[in-house]
Amino acid sequence: MLPADIPDDAHLIELIDHRDIPSVTIALGSSPLPQDHERVRIALRDAIDEAERRLERQDLPHGAGRAVIDALGSLLTDDEFWSRQSRSIVAFASPGRLEAFRLPHHLRDVITVGDRFDVAPLLRATTYPERAFVLQLAEGLVRLTEIGPDHGPVEHPLDLPDDHELMLVHAVNDGQLDRRRAQGANGDRVEQERYCRVVNDEVVRIAPDHVPLVLSASAALEPAYRAVNTHAALQPEGITAHPESLDDAEIDRLAREMLDGLRAAETAEWKERFGTLRSQGLATSSLSEVAAASAQAAIDELRFDLDADDTGTVDEFGQVRRADADSGDAADAPRLVDEIVSRVLHSGGRVRAVRNRDLVDGSPVAATLRIPVASPR
Repeated sequence: MLPADIPDDAHLIELIDHRDIPSVTIALGSSPLPQDHERVRIALRDAIDEAERRLERQDLPHGAGRAVIDALGSLLTDDEFWSRQSRSIVAFASPGRLEAFRLPHHLRDVITVGDRFDVAPLLRATTYPERAFVLQLAEGLVRLTEIGPDHGPVEHPLDLPDDHELMLVHAVNDGQLDRRRAQGANGDRVEQERYCRVVNDEVVRIAPDHVPLVLSASAALEPAYRAVNTHAALQPEGITAHPESLDDAEIDRLAREMLDGLRAAETAEWKERFGTLRSQGLATSSLSEVAAASAQAAIDELRFDLDADDTGTVDEFGQVRRADADSGDAADAPRLVDEIVSRVLHSGGRVRAVRNRDLVDGSPVAATLRIPVASPR
């Protein structure tokens, strides 16, 4: 599995709330392939050089800029950090602080310098899962593969006992002979479940419980596996084709169809619920109304466009102040969506990054509310 340094909500809030001058954020593409690491290091060095040029144009406390650049530069020689890479790097640095995250999906390059971190790349990690695991299960076949937003099936080795397949063998000789044979094609139900339980333990060790798991099992083993399954995201509908008949191309196609169907169904259900709540004054897609609701801790769930990049601030009353695009400072100004997300997380609300097509009215935000909120004047 690719490294994924996803912060929990408490850590994310702390990063959002961070204030220090200067604070630098760098996000850039990486690669899990060792042969690509030198190229990525060069890209990171170039990004650090660009951040240094921006810092030199600012009036900073003595030595503050150099301390931040030196901290970022230490990543270039951190062999442990480079020993396992993912598809993107996000680095945050301020005087006395350095944090780096590896994310399993591609991000656009970002370099910002200001009094806070640009947490947008991490917020984008809250998007609907574009990963899935497929478990092929039959007598003599146990295979777990992962698909991602930009890669086909990648097999994950399973650490199963050497005698795992013998669990399906049923003794019928009262122990008089060493020779054993299977009862039926796959032993009896007790033996099938014991066999599947060992597989399940390995699956849950590897596959995160929030990532969909699709089962492709033989007719004899499917009910046994579902009976012992403990993976929270095992899909109720499996792949009906026999697991031994599936090649990687077919696994990739079927898993992506399943993900598309899940996303479409979940989005349709959410839009229907959103429309019902909006008619009751408990949902809105207006940016100004969402900002006002976030200031009043009134948002239950916020969905936002993961590509939204309008900059500005939201004051304590929820009033939006957009950054002046002609001032030259807009590139380093905070994103409006991030300001709203911070308030929602602080108040215990849920956030979800989605594509704009999965929102409503073409707005970059949509929120369901705990209480009605008056529109800002």
